[in-house]
Amino acid sequence: MNITGRLWLAALAGLVLVACNPASDREAQVVDPADYSAFYLWSGVEPVPQMQGADAVYVLWGELRLDEPDRIVPILRTVPSGEAKELWLVVRAERIGWGEGAYRQLLETAGIWNRDGLLTGVQVDFDSSTGRLDGYAAFLADLRQRLPRGLQLSATGLMDWPANASDDDLSAMAGALDEIVVQTYQDRTTLPGYQRYLSATERLPLPYRVALVEGGEWDPPAHLPDDPRFKGYVVFLLAGAPRQKP
Repeated sequence: MNITGRLWLAALAGLVLVACNPASDREAQVVDPADYSAFYLWSGVEPVPQMQGADAVYVLWGELRLDEPDRIVPILRTVPSGEAKELWLVVRAERIGWGEGAYRQLLETAGIWNRDGLLTGVQVDFDSSTGRLDGYAAFLADLRQRLPRGLQLSATGLMDWPANASDDDLSAMAGALDEIVVQTYQDRTTLPGYQRYLSATERLPLPYRVALVEGGEWDPPAHLPDDPRFKGYVVFLLAGAPRQKP
């Protein structure tokens, strides 16, 4: 084969590699809250204008700490105002062995937030390991039975759950929850390998959203919009993040 022929084959091989890896020459986007319509709002974080009329807003109300199973430490002491299609009361939990005092606090606060019928439900933010999802599902099923009729139950989830949890554990989670919000970040940074992990979200047997961190890297997986259980993205807003003025 002459030199021209070898060069032509090399060029063809390069085109094949690009075709097989369509993201290889595509830069990831930066997550801008202005492009989304669902948000996490933690204490001390400035809201964004898009929260007015948003599809969903998840607001941190309190934390249940490892050494205080009977008490939830309130973070937000006022009832959220504004108009969103869904309003979720979030409890950040460091353990799932709750005392009755913590349940009473949660139910009393949920009742206050729901006086005008605006509260969609409660979300538990607990980082269960994949190998212990059965125990977490049992905890969530018990919590669901305690919630007033009409309030939904949500949980944050790790990307490892759809990728590596057993079918039985995922089914148990689906039996306890109305939705899962899969987190793709840690602290202020998108976790590496998110594309690979999220390729398994179609295993989730219940509705789910995917949470992104403000300012983080994001290259949207192509399969998500075609999944009927995918409810969209949620942006975790950061304190001090640079933002464009509305």
